[in-house]
Amino acid sequence: MPDLSRYKGIVFDMDGTLIDSMGSHSTAWQQTCQQYGYPYDGDYIHNLGGVPTREIVKLLNEKYGRNHDLDEVTETKRQAFLDLNDSPSVIDETFQVMQRYKGILKMGVGTGSERSNAISMLTETGLLDRVETVVTATDVTYGKPHGETFLTVAKNMGLKPEECVVFEDTEIGRQAAQNAGMDCIMVVYGKIVLPVERREQIGD
Repeated sequence: MPDLSRYKGIVFDMDGTLIDSMGSHSTAWQQTCQQYGYPYDGDYIHNLGGVPTREIVKLLNEKYGRNHDLDEVTETKRQAFLDLNDSPSVIDETFQVMQRYKGILKMGVGTGSERSNAISMLTETGLLDRVETVVTATDVTYGKPHGETFLTVAKNMGLKPEECVVFEDTEIGRQAAQNAGMDCIMVVYGKIVLPVERREQIGD
């Protein structure tokens, strides 16, 4: 259990950090790639975890020389994910952090998922009532690795960026935390990895 006593708030990523849903997302992406003729690269897709779906489609078009409609492919992937109808499960180690610091630190979620999907999953897992704010790809102009998602969470909690620590499971998410000026704790395959990735200090 990491010692978070130096912080005033925690910002949790959702998929792969709080909720074990990355397998379902991978399956939905595999189906979508097959439908639109993108070669499926599971590692590439996983490393884009946290990036809004529409931006991933844009990257796939550029990478593979396609010109598919961004909104159409985004909706196809969303529907493929919903059609799997998998029940999401909570990742135990991050949930224990949430339990340990309940009522002590402010908590929020910053995710690259669309708002409707995020609220549905957080509600189904009983996590929605445990956080003060949820910021999704729908709520920001710039998705991860830009820091806007995490900065908005901090703002909604009434905290400065340096008062918050982020829990993330992807390199894109770690970069977003750094760009937001926040420390980051990585969650790899459901396990918390220490030490803390420190934000870059002015003058470093």
